Amino acid sequence: MFIDGEWVLPQGQARASVIDPSTEEPVAEIALGTAQDVDAAVAAARRAFAAWSVSSAQSRALLLDRVHTLILERAEWFAQAISLEMGAAIGFARSTQVPVAAQHIRVARDNLASYAFLTHRGDVAIMREAIGVCGLITPWNWPLYQITAKVGPALAAGCAVVLKPSELSPLSALLFAQVMQDADIPPGVFNLVSGTGPEVGAALSAHTDVDMISITGSTRAGVLVAQAAAPTVKRVAQELGGKSPNVILPDADLARAVPAGVAAALRNVGQSCSAPTRMIVPRERLQEVERIAHEAASSFVVGDPRSEQTTHGPVANRAQFNRVQEMIGIGIAEGARLVCGGLGRTEGLRRGFYCRPTIFSEVHPRMQIAQEEIFGPVLAIIPYDSVDEAVEIANGTVYGLGAHVQGRDLAAARAVAARIRCGQVHINYPAWSPHAPFGGYKRSGNGREYGIEGLEEYLETKAILGFQESSGSVQA
Repeated sequence: MFIDGEWVLPQGQARASVIDPSTEEPVAEIALGTAQDVDAAVAAARRAFAAWSVSSAQSRALLLDRVHTLILERAEWFAQAISLEMGAAIGFARSTQVPVAAQHIRVARDNLASYAFLTHRGDVAIMREAIGVCGLITPWNWPLYQITAKVGPALAAGCAVVLKPSELSPLSALLFAQVMQDADIPPGVFNLVSGTGPEVGAALSAHTDVDMISITGSTRAGVLVAQAAAPTVKRVAQELGGKSPNVILPDADLARAVPAGVAAALRNVGQSCSAPTRMIVPRERLQEVERIAHEAASSFVVGDPRSEQTTHGPVANRAQFNRVQEMIGIGIAEGARLVCGGLGRTEGLRRGFYCRPTIFSEVHPRMQIAQEEIFGPVLAIIPYDSVDEAVEIANGTVYGLGAHVQGRDLAAARAVAARIRCGQVHINYPAWSPHAPFGGYKRSGNGREYGIEGLEEYLETKAILGFQESSGSVQA
């Protein structure tokens, strides 16, 4: 555990093996924390919060700058750890997993240069101040990226934090804690307690001295956290499940829209909550879409994640492998037509949690594979007869996290994007932006991450009447 600026032994004896998903063999062992470790970490954060919350924005920005620099300097360490712990292809870990994680720290640092923590509305002063001690619960699929998306803005806001990373992919989190120590973060401002959700996550969520919980995970996990947090009426920010649509409009350039859509859906082996795993296409162009999608999936190289040639490694753990196999079987039983892939491991691979990139077509919107989050390399192609029907299909799940829209007529694409009930829409595959707020409607969660909105999640609003200053703003 990293508590109060030091590496310390946990108070319990429980351990867990870290499994390499490409070999199914243990590669490390980590300590699992207890509720007592959470108590120690929260107490350290509470002590540190008093000074950190009133520190200058400049001093907090300097700390984040050091963190950003160290992540970039140690990028290869992080990439190797992520590839080992959750099976990301090393090229993808290097090009995407680590660089985008560093971006969240950079944006949090840069936001501090311009954010007005005190503004005026006539003689009313509006003060934005740190909410307090924050418990941060992060998942295994983007292990470093999800950490920095929470830690960066929380520290920028002046909060002290206790991080619980996934026990399934903890190695990059431990490297990150070492970065925090080497960046000279004040003791107690950042703490890490490894452990399971039922033990450490539940203790954090229910803790009377934790002011906020931010969780990224399944909708089921988000519900449990919210229930545990309810008696203490703490703020709960949730980034949860998704079943994101990709609406291909009738005028779209299929040669561009379909391959990029397949790549987006199966990026990170489909283990992304916002992956556009429902491709909604004009019925009259269904056969052409299927042909192009099959060609796109055929270009993937599934294999050893340490190989430079691999584009897609295994899924991250046995439970996820079993889930993907189950849902592929359900899709076949439901009558969806296999375009490629199917049950079993990728040909030639006898060990490891390798799944075949799988594309179903002629999927009915009410099928399980069109409704449930699979979290693996499975794409459902759903035909439509009108744009209104396409929008209805896009909105026809309990989720509302992300969406994509493709079309040559930008005005028409914008109109469809405006009708989709979700937190973020991408038109014609734009570049990812760490400034674009990200979060869900419906059962995909609440609150926002990234950019200014991500910073403001960690702030409380205080109004001071009679302040008697009518204009201007003051930087904290």
